[in-house]
Amino acid sequence: MSKDLIAEMNTQVSTWSVMYTKLHNYHWYVKGHQFFTLHEKFEELYNEATAHMDEIAERILTLGGNPVATLKEHLEQSVVKEATGNENADEMVRTIANDFGEIMNSLKKGMDLAADAGDDMTEDLLNATYQSIEKHQWMLNAFLGEDNR
Repeated sequence: MSKDLIAEMNTQVSTWSVMYTKLHNYHWYVKGHQFFTLHEKFEELYNEATAHMDEIAERILTLGGNPVATLKEHLEQSVVKEATGNENADEMVRTIANDFGEIMNSLKKGMDLAADAGDDMTEDLLNATYQSIEKHQWMLNAFLGEDNR
């Protein structure tokens, strides 16, 4: 078991916990002409965040590690910040797209650590998560009329 890999995976657990709460905030407080579209999208994303958090935490347990499981730890270790509560609809979408970029950076680091440890299963799990949010990031940027390149 690689301590660095477990630490990076715990960063992911913490990050997905914060994203889950942030996405709920956005789901509940989005307003404007895009309400119906975004309200539904944010629900889809927070459900996916739960799945990512759980899968990664269970992989940590499988490897003999201990996933972080307190809100204090999650806020301290997350690569994203919680919602401010002042974002308008476009700012919510832009923030999530930017957050996904930070999460992908962490996932890349985790994949590299898993490869170094010869842990193909963890590398595959992190890669699948990466691919999912990379697509979401592309779609969110397209929603904003922005280019991902």
